[in-house]
Amino acid sequence: MGKGRLEAFSDGVIAIIITIMVLELKVPDGFDFAALRPVFPVFCAYVLSFIYVGIYWNNHHHLFHAVQKVNGAVLWANLHLLFWLSLLPAVTHWAGRNHLASWPMAMYGVVLFMSAIAYFILTRALIREHGRDSTIAKAVGNDFKGKVSVVIYLAGIALAFVVPWGSVALYTLGAAWWLVPDRRIEHVLEA
Repeated sequence: MGKGRLEAFSDGVIAIIITIMVLELKVPDGFDFAALRPVFPVFCAYVLSFIYVGIYWNNHHHLFHAVQKVNGAVLWANLHLLFWLSLLPAVTHWAGRNHLASWPMAMYGVVLFMSAIAYFILTRALIREHGRDSTIAKAVGNDFKGKVSVVIYLAGIALAFVVPWGSVALYTLGAAWWLVPDRRIEHVLEA
């Protein structure tokens, strides 16, 4: 099967995820700078989540440049990834409204962790479809960055129950780790 419909569907779902997140931002009650204080935590959560959605969109885009075809397993793996990403608006709003409370911060981390696992499953399904000597297999390699991210998210989940701001720091570190697009695929495609 061709990959075009999968890419178009994924782009549409990701656009809807971003739209839902921005609709959760409420207009401040007031006209001065102090009116921004109550909405600031929600805005900060939105910014971090927007960055994460952007990272996934960017890496998904790069990933599918190295792909020629998809199969049923890839379609389901992609839906699995989109499912976890679609939960990001809910946990973003919950974490932002509850000012570093333990459970919202932990659940935010669970969604990040499961999104990372889903992305890993998607890459493995693509490698199985294209073969171990394929461009995608060479580009993904051992995925050190992905493995470190999973550890960061797990540590953030645990830290949410001890020092919630520490989990925010780890989630921010995870985003910073991925902020520069994954160039592995570009390097393999150029070679």
